[in-house]
This record gives sequence, C-alpha cells and structure tokens, in this order.
Amino acid sequence: MKTQTSHRRSGFTLVELLVVIAIIAVLAGAGFAAGNAAIQKARRTTALATAIAIESAVNNFYSEYGTMPKDNMATDTKIDTKDTAFLSALLGTETSTTPLNPRAIKFLSVKEGQKTAGGGKGGLVYSTGTTVLGLFDPWGGPFYVMLDGDYNETLTAVTTGQAGARTANLNGRRCAVWSEGADAKTKRASADDVITWGQ
Repeated sequence: MKTQTSHRRSGFTLVELLVVIAIIAVLAGAGFAAGNAAIQKARRTTALATAIAIESAVNNFYSEYGTMPKDNMATDTKIDTKDTAFLSALLGTETSTTPLNPRAIKFLSVKEGQKTAGGGKGGLVYSTGTTVLGLFDPWGGPFYVMLDGDYNETLTAVTTGQAGARTANLNGRRCAVWSEGADAKTKRASADDVITWGQ
C-alpha cells in the first residue's frame, strides 16, 4: 500500500517576508535616530569648542593690548562673527593703516569651514585669498559675541535671542560667545543654543 507524503514547498510565505521587512524597518529607523543624535552632539561639541576659542582669543587680545578687538565701543556691544574687522584683529590679518593688532599676533586659531551660498558653515570662511568672510557654526549661522565695551568686567543683559530668550548678567567677564544652534532661532529661548557660560 502506498502512503501519501505531503510535500511542503521550500521558501518563505508572504507573512514571513512582511515580518522580516517590518523588523528591518524598525531597526533601520532606530539606527538612523541614534546616528542623527550622535551627529548633532558632535556638532554641538565643535560649536562649543569654537565659541570658547573666540572668548579666549578676545581675553588674550585684551591682556596683550589692554583694549577690545573692536573700535568705537562705549557700552557692552553685541556683534557677530561676520564682522570682518573684528575677526581680522583676532587673526592678525588687518590691512588698516591703524590696526587694532599692530604686531599682527594670531590670537584665534580655528579650522577652515566651507563656503556656501548663504555665507559659510563649520569654521572660518574666506571670500578670496586671505580676506575673511566670516566664522560660522556647524549649522551655517554666525557666532554672537558680547564685548565689555565699558571695561567694567560686567556684561549686562546678555540675550541669546530676542523676545523671550535667555538673558543673563555676567560678572567678571569681558566677553561672552554663543551660537543659536541647529534651529537658528532668535525669537525665543532654545534648548539647542550653544553658550560659553553656564551650560
């Protein structure tokens, strides 16, 4: 007597394939999120290092010359790092007949960034040759600098943005530096701001 044997076809069923695809999609999504978080953390670290380098350069400039690397200040003055005269004074590359840094000392040393249509990104950007265009954070925005223009070692109402932003009074400081972070928001306080005081 012949017995019938059932033969199962080899391969995967549609349900099994869909389950595997769903698992791969979940793992890829988790990996992408973790990778993006790591990239943003690295950018924040780079931005903070650059901001601290700017603050240190301003303090060293003051120690050397007894003045700030910016002309015509009577009060605390907010500038950004697209101010080429300020950057040139810190870099020792001024072309003025009455330079603020007459000994051409290089106080600021930061990496070179990429030139973009909007200005730059990720470091010091030159327009042509040695002519500075600006110093930009990893997201393409400038760094902001508050200078002690009245030379009383107190920075009053340092605001990282406009209405509703963080405001601080900083005693014992000649300079404060910050970046608006990835969102480049100036209209409200933002958790992604990179600041050189009280992180």
